Amino acid sequence: MSVILDLAIFPTDQGSSLSRFVAPVIAMIRDSGFEHQLSPMGTQIETDTLPEALAIIERANAILEGFGVERVYAVAKFDIRPGTRGRLIGKLDSVRRRLDAPTDDRP
Repeated sequence: MSVILDLAIFPTDQGSSLSRFVAPVIAMIRDSGFEHQLSPMGTQIETDTLPEALAIIERANAILEGFGVERVYAVAKFDIRPGTRGRLIGKLDSVRRRLDAPTDDRP
């Protein structure tokens, strides 16, 4: 199984500069050993199972709770599919190949 989790999680009661809270969450994801990609609007993580993906969300929330934040906003999207791993990169490669492919003559 391959589970791609697209996660954005941050406190809402700590002002507008949140990188001091986000960085420890990203460090936890990095140290988890799961393939991941950081983006300006969230982080995509590929796990083998849904419970592993949910555990990352729980750990991220615990990190923020450890800072004493009183309110956390989180958005999580999942792409759950049986089969091989490597979809985090494979999906991007598939689009890149199509961008480089010759097009037909249709207007």
